[in-house]
Amino acid sequence: MEKKLFVMIAAIMMAAASVNAQEERTVDAYFTADEMPDMRLFMPGPPDSTSVAFANDVSRYFWGKEMRMDPERAEQAKRDAVYGLATIIEEFEEAFGMKISQEQTPEIYKVLLEGTATCDSICKNPKTTYGRTRPFVRFNEHTLAPELEPELNPHKSFPSGHTLLGWSSALLMMEINPDRANEILARGYRYGENRVVMGAHWQSDTDAARMAAGVAYAKLHTSERFLEQMKKAREEYKRLAPEPATVRGIKAERQATDADIYDLSGRKVSSPRQGVYIQSGQKLVVR
Repeated sequence: MEKKLFVMIAAIMMAAASVNAQEERTVDAYFTADEMPDMRLFMPGPPDSTSVAFANDVSRYFWGKEMRMDPERAEQAKRDAVYGLATIIEEFEEAFGMKISQEQTPEIYKVLLEGTATCDSICKNPKTTYGRTRPFVRFNEHTLAPELEPELNPHKSFPSGHTLLGWSSALLMMEINPDRANEILARGYRYGENRVVMGAHWQSDTDAARMAAGVAYAKLHTSERFLEQMKKAREEYKRLAPEPATVRGIKAERQATDADIYDLSGRKVSSPRQGVYIQSGQKLVVR
């Protein structure tokens, strides 16, 4: 009898904890989906299958498959495929220049959580209206991560929700830390491009999502509550941001290591000019 009572009490406590956790995850968006601009009214839907634009979609699908041959790019695309703010925070940390967490940077975390959730709602209606088939389904092939395909199948392709999340996150982070705008935007663009590498989205899905993210981002700035939260986030960043790191200045020739040099979009560069690059996982400045 005592054992049964203990089990019942434990179950009640677990249920209460679950409710509390769900309440903590509740997102207070700045606008509802119906209050956001309607993509169906201000931009075209997905291209017709007989159009030149769709031919480009097909071409980019096969480009994405080629990119999978690069192990580093493939692994990054698979990491980016796990939807959510947790992935964004982890994958954008280097570009942003500081670790973000709900505990250590609550104001930044809050504006990202509520801001991206609000931006995401702009794609709800077009996904339902257009019901576009994803490329891997059309070609009857697997994506780069077949285990994630069951999560994709209920959701339609246009526009790309992942791309919208990545680009809106980049815009928000850039506003918080404008000194890292180039690095943040480059990672945000790559995040959306990786949806084509995955085979989960057409190129036109990602293009439309970036435009929609820009519109949603502008809408955010009509909310006084958002503006106040963004102010708190910027102040928190200025208070907690690490001291600027000393970046190595080099001449245009390669370092003695002969390690490959990449631009911020991930393209290999044989003769780097003045600018910021990545070599051996480290930021490199050519002056």
